[in-house]
Amino acid sequence: MGSSKGSKRDVWIEAGLAEMARHGVDGVRVEVLAVRLGVTKGGFYRQFKDRRALLDGILEKWSAGRIAAIAQQASLHGDTPRNRLRALIRLYSERMNTEGMAIEMAIRQWARTDDVAARAVTRVDAARLKNVVPLYRSMGLPADVADARSFQFYCFIFGQSLLFLDRGPRKRAKMIAACAEALIDDRP
Repeated sequence: MGSSKGSKRDVWIEAGLAEMARHGVDGVRVEVLAVRLGVTKGGFYRQFKDRRALLDGILEKWSAGRIAAIAQQASLHGDTPRNRLRALIRLYSERMNTEGMAIEMAIRQWARTDDVAARAVTRVDAARLKNVVPLYRSMGLPADVADARSFQFYCFIFGQSLLFLDRGPRKRAKMIAACAEALIDDRP
C-alpha cells in the first residue's frame, strides 16, 4: 500500500512541475491540478497536508533530480575531462529541453521570494559547480581558476539557452562550438 501512496503522490508532484513550467509557482494550485489529473481535491488531501507540502515535494524532486543528473553527466566513465566538458556543452546546447528550462526559471524566480526554494536552488547550484570543478582541476587548472571556469561554464550553459539569436542553426552551432573551445581551454 505504501508504494501506491508514493506513486499517487509522485503523480501530483509531476503535475505540479508541469504546471510550474507553464505558469510558475502561482499556477500550481490544487484545483487546477485536480482538474488536469481528473480527480477530486480530496485526492490531493489524502497525499498532502496542504499546498505547501506539495510545493516542498516539488522542490525535493526537482533538486534531487538535478543533483543526480549532474553527478552522472559529469562523471568521466573513462573519458577525458575535456571530452566530458564538451559532452556536457553538447547535451545542454544541441537539444532544448523547453519544459526543463521553464521549470528551472520558474523555480529560480520563486527562490527570489521563498527561503525554502532559495535553499533548494543553492544546493543544486553548489552540486553543479562541485561536479564540474574537478573536471577543470583534472586539466591542471589551479583551484581558483577551476572555480571561476566552472562558474563561467554554467553562466554559458544557462545563458545560451535563454538567448534568441537572429542566426540560423549552423551559425548558432558554430558559435557554441567556439564558446565550448574557450571554456575547455586548459590555460589559466
